[in-house]
Amino acid sequence: MSFATALAGISRDKSDTLLLIAAALMVVAPHFAHLPWWISATVGVTLAWRAVLTWQGRRLPPVWLLLPVAMLAMAGVWYSYRTLLGRDPGVAMLALLLAFKLLEMHARRDLFVVLFLSFFLLLTNFFYSQSILTGLAMVATMVLLLAAQITFQYTGAVPPLGRRLRLAGKVALLAAPLALALFLLFPRIQGPLWGLPGDARGGRTGISDTMAPGSMTDLALSGEVAFRVRFLDPAPPQPRLYWRGVVLSHYDGRTWTRIGGVPYRNAAGTLPDGLAMRVGGRAIRHEITMEPSERRYLFTLELTPPGLDVPGQRVAVSDELESLALRPLHQRVRYHATAYTDYTLQDGLAPELTGKWLQLPEGFNPLAVALGRRLRVLGGDGADAPVRIADAVLGMLRKGGFEYTLQPPLLGTDSVDEFLFRSRRGFCEHYAGAFVVLMRAAGIPARVVTGYQGGEFNPVDGYVTVRQSDAHAWAEVWLAGRGWRRIDPTAAVSPERINLNLSRALPQTAPFGLNALIALQNDKDSWLSRLRFSTNALNNAWNQWVLDYNPDRQQNFLTELWKAVGTWRTPAAAALLVALAWLLRRLRLRRHADPVAAAYERFRRHLAGAGIAAQPGEGPHSLALRLRALPLPEESKAAMAEFLALYGALRYRALDDDERNRSARRLVQLLRQIR
Repeated sequence: MSFATALAGISRDKSDTLLLIAAALMVVAPHFAHLPWWISATVGVTLAWRAVLTWQGRRLPPVWLLLPVAMLAMAGVWYSYRTLLGRDPGVAMLALLLAFKLLEMHARRDLFVVLFLSFFLLLTNFFYSQSILTGLAMVATMVLLLAAQITFQYTGAVPPLGRRLRLAGKVALLAAPLALALFLLFPRIQGPLWGLPGDARGGRTGISDTMAPGSMTDLALSGEVAFRVRFLDPAPPQPRLYWRGVVLSHYDGRTWTRIGGVPYRNAAGTLPDGLAMRVGGRAIRHEITMEPSERRYLFTLELTPPGLDVPGQRVAVSDELESLALRPLHQRVRYHATAYTDYTLQDGLAPELTGKWLQLPEGFNPLAVALGRRLRVLGGDGADAPVRIADAVLGMLRKGGFEYTLQPPLLGTDSVDEFLFRSRRGFCEHYAGAFVVLMRAAGIPARVVTGYQGGEFNPVDGYVTVRQSDAHAWAEVWLAGRGWRRIDPTAAVSPERINLNLSRALPQTAPFGLNALIALQNDKDSWLSRLRFSTNALNNAWNQWVLDYNPDRQQNFLTELWKAVGTWRTPAAAALLVALAWLLRRLRLRRHADPVAAAYERFRRHLAGAGIAAQPGEGPHSLALRLRALPLPEESKAAMAEFLALYGALRYRALDDDERNRSARRLVQLLRQIR
């Protein structure tokens, strides 16, 4: 016997329960990705156990067995999270309770408890992912839950599953206009569309305020989006896309950290003393949409003057030209900026103010310090001496057998010495850190800047996507009369990293012959790239218009809508009032109308539409006899006969209230079946 035949032969109770179990599995399955393994296994085994019991027609386990298991599971949740409060333990307990409740269904009330618990747990999926794919999956799950709920409402024959799913889809579509109106018009609050205070903010990857050898490798392996950029003016070429973030000026021999100067609150764009800047060249206007990072850094295209206006945030600028929000970025933010390709930054610094950018710890990296001092002597005197020294170091990196790699060896205490004179293999933080150490040893003020370099242009929506894998570190040196100048030592070793992207700069060593697939993905004209660009554009549109529909955007939308209505406001308002009055009258008449008479009238109209007119004064019994003689399908004649018999009983027989209500509901069901 085939599986389909077995399904067709099972009883109504079994099929309804199996449908509910399938819906519950769709609800909890997305949570398996973040729940502890033992909770996922417990939920899966419990649902499978319930399905086997249903299929075999066995009794459910007794309460004395379920209660200790449930208590042990709750203790396990506390052991895993050390609390029973918050997002993650709350979701874990809900998933376990849903699975256990399916083993404890004894009354109709328990059925609705399972359904409503499933609807509630369904919403919690958005605490972890708000992508458009998650939304579509949740819609499909909701339709299956509605189909299960509708199934349990039938008192007679149950339509096929496909028809019930279509009915559930129609119910969801009927609610869609109201949901859209509430989404657009209901007052918004400042904050994410879905989230909980505090613990709903999971850890985020991103640029840190420290840097050590190997610290940026994990970012380079992450494909998560850091931010997206829409250029309002022609975008600079790829090698000029440096996104400034954190400036690291203190070095302890191993780790680079921020000095942590007091930021200037600067929303007007005026520069504080000591942060003199001149900009020139063409202006590059652009809009940045940053993903949540749980940090305060706002990334800007070099060089963007202070004065960012970030909705919902107060912005400051440090004396090293870092843009900082005064609160961590718990949600996506969007801001406009204007950058300039030609700039001069702090060219008039007094020599006594540059000491903090010459600091080197005692007793670390003696070989690198000695090399820097020799370069200082060889560089000679004059204003161009720092440029000659920097060029000499870049030449050494370019021709000295250095390798750009994501798998550098571990370095010891004197990490710069080991990198420059032994391993000669490193990532961008190795090159930037070593370059700054050599510059400082040569008496040239220098510092490390971390941020992102490059980005991928999406031809579908025109956005540039900057990912965590674009994280980068470079150097800035201070030249008298010229100010801070960017020097990227990585470009001397691996120009492909700057001119193209990281994936093309590194050797292709994918397993199982996947190099061809990587090459296909890097080919911007391939079908795989076009599919990827279209998917990214769709996700970006979802983020921009749904997840980022904040109070400011709502106010702008309503303002533009009010302007668009214009001269049609008065006629539109009058038409709306007339439509509402007509609808209320129809509802009032329908509420006071006899439902049995209304059903019979709809039945007569259906017959008339099929060319069968009821004769004047013809009762339900006579009409049933006449319909029996017509060449109609037997199923339709049986349904019509039952309908007319029920109508006659409701109209001419004395029935108690319960029987009358059951007969009226059956009358409506038969009418749907006949139609």
